[in-house]
Amino acid sequence: MRQYSRYIILLLAFFAGSSSTISAQKVTEPKTKEEWSRPYEPFRIAGNLYYVGTYDLGSYLITTTKGNILINTGLAASVPQIKHNVEKLGFKFNDIKILLITHAHYDHVGGLAEIKKMTKAKLLVNENDAPVLADGGMSDYALGIYGRSFAPVKADRLLHDHDTINLGNMHLVMLHHPGHTKGSCSYLFDVKDEKRTYRVLIANMPSIIIEKKFSKETAYPNIANDYAYTLSHMKKLSFDIWVASHASQFNLHNKHHPGDAYNPDAFMDRKGYDEELNDLQKQYDQKMEEE
Repeated sequence: MRQYSRYIILLLAFFAGSSSTISAQKVTEPKTKEEWSRPYEPFRIAGNLYYVGTYDLGSYLITTTKGNILINTGLAASVPQIKHNVEKLGFKFNDIKILLITHAHYDHVGGLAEIKKMTKAKLLVNENDAPVLADGGMSDYALGIYGRSFAPVKADRLLHDHDTINLGNMHLVMLHHPGHTKGSCSYLFDVKDEKRTYRVLIANMPSIIIEKKFSKETAYPNIANDYAYTLSHMKKLSFDIWVASHASQFNLHNKHHPGDAYNPDAFMDRKGYDEELNDLQKQYDQKMEEE
């Protein structure tokens, strides 16, 4: 009888393990673009802020006196590249203590679960994107139709609008900018170099990703109001330097080329920021005319 019980236990353990493996294998990225995974040379943006992402997917390293912060991880396949970029800049990957995201889409959080496991860093996310992260994107109002698009990952701390993330000498303010996802957010903070202090905005630009009318989006009934709120508030922000979730959104490749000397001034581009928001405002207005 004991042998039989032991056999049953082993059998259940086998199927549990198989089930976990099968579940993990069901992660399917809806689509990818070549520039999302194309390697890009890491570089110092300003002070203790560095670009460690791919050609188009922005990942940002912020160094502090008590360890480092990584914002966005790109696609799942980009984890080795991000690790390489961090180390090429002279930093230890395991010194990442906090993980942040701009929004819970697979092209920005695909590597989140693996990097969290590798570094043991704490994951802090806006409370409205936490459920989507926990189920691998299945509950996302727009991309949930594709099923699980990234490995599920649980937040260690839920953030609310204007919460501050503190690590060492750095203090980042999280700004809730919903619409693109329910928990989309930007970060506002100061960095310093040998010459001056810069106010930096890592912006989540509110692009519209659904074709249906806002009023038909039953999984996100407040979407139209959220976009309006975000567009209005982002236009009022003050900063010196801005970057974004996608390199193409802040025109990175016209501002910096691999091998260029350190030049924070290249990213002091209020005009480009306003133009990007104005274009998104027009898209929103056209969408509202359909209602």
